[in-house]
Amino acid sequence: MANEYNPIRSVGGVAVACPSKFDYKLSDVSAADAGRTEDALMHKMRIAQKVHIELSWPYLTTEAVSTILNAFNPEYINVEYLDPKAGGYVTKRFYVGDRSAPSYNTFMGLWTNVSFNIIEQ
Repeated sequence: MANEYNPIRSVGGVAVACPSKFDYKLSDVSAADAGRTEDALMHKMRIAQKVHIELSWPYLTTEAVSTILNAFNPEYINVEYLDPKAGGYVTKRFYVGDRSAPSYNTFMGLWTNVSFNIIEQ
């Protein structure tokens, strides 16, 4: 499971399989009174930035899906991941969006994939 190229080093201190999809997004959080004024000038008033990461793992056994879903099951989790803005691995606290594990293939005995987003608290 450990892989030097895995963009996720640990989830709650435990190693997880390398995802096939790791899409990093950085979102600005603006103040409640941010917006455009009547002169059409934007007043963004950024108060924070938060990381969102889209994750997916393809063709997994039921045991592998269970391992991933359980690793990401707590309400909040510390994830050590490769952050392109930081230029290396960092640890941040995340919560998990809706999880999906569609299409169990009875012929192959595999799930098509498991996917979800993690969002920085």
